[in-house]
Amino acid sequence: MNIQRKPEWLRKKVNPGDQGEMRRLLGELRLNTVCQQALCPNISECFACGQATFLILGKNCTRLCSFCNVEKTVPLPVDSDEPARVAEAVARLKLSHVVVTSPTRDDLPDGGAEIFAATVAAIRRSSPGTRIELLIPDFLGSVPSLEAVAASRPDIIAHNVETVPRLYHIRSGADYGRSLELLRSCAGLAPDIRTKSGIMLGMGEEEGEVLQVLRDLRDAGCSYLSIGQYLAPSRRHYPVQEYVPPELFESQRVEALAMGFSHVESGPYVRSSYHAGKYA
Repeated sequence: MNIQRKPEWLRKKVNPGDQGEMRRLLGELRLNTVCQQALCPNISECFACGQATFLILGKNCTRLCSFCNVEKTVPLPVDSDEPARVAEAVARLKLSHVVVTSPTRDDLPDGGAEIFAATVAAIRRSSPGTRIELLIPDFLGSVPSLEAVAASRPDIIAHNVETVPRLYHIRSGADYGRSLELLRSCAGLAPDIRTKSGIMLGMGEEEGEVLQVLRDLRDAGCSYLSIGQYLAPSRRHYPVQEYVPPELFESQRVEALAMGFSHVESGPYVRSSYHAGKYA
């Protein structure tokens, strides 16, 4: 069932006035953020305190996920200067923790792994004390691409499974088993690099299915977890099936910690990179 009216706990206001300084910096450096592209409800809060999740490799995705607002047109060529500009933004914002992600670029032989690695290197040079989290696509299961990312030595490698296997028809081009294998391979390639994943609720999943996903993630060696409410970006996107009450998010957090996750953020407004610096 498509729930039209949001409950009281999902009425956060987005204030464009809180975003001006960050938007000016992003415009000056010609950088994209997933905050803007995904219409994140936390954008005012994060931009106002100088936090942003950088979206490298352009803003056009090669996949057609029906829940996502990232543009789905033909991607532009890779911008080899982009890593340096991201590093400059990190330095100017004096970030202690930064999240870097990208649209899925199945058009590139390495899926964009080289630019991810170059971005880590550029940030390390200008901001050696900054903790770096990469939120990566699945690279179509390419082991060399994953090896290149792991060799760049980020502090966290994240990859979101997003939903339960039964609903993967809304993730065009994705494969649940492939995503789990990516996380498992990360743990094998670089055991000291923590792995992280995220799932959205309210898409029609059942509680037992969610718990099985959490068990699968732990079996794949995943340490960190985010659980948030799915909010459809527009009427054209996959419809919200349920607005999950805060108490259920809390019970899922308790369940996940009992399974062995090191840190779990769970709540209606939680997103993969929201308060990412808290994960430790």
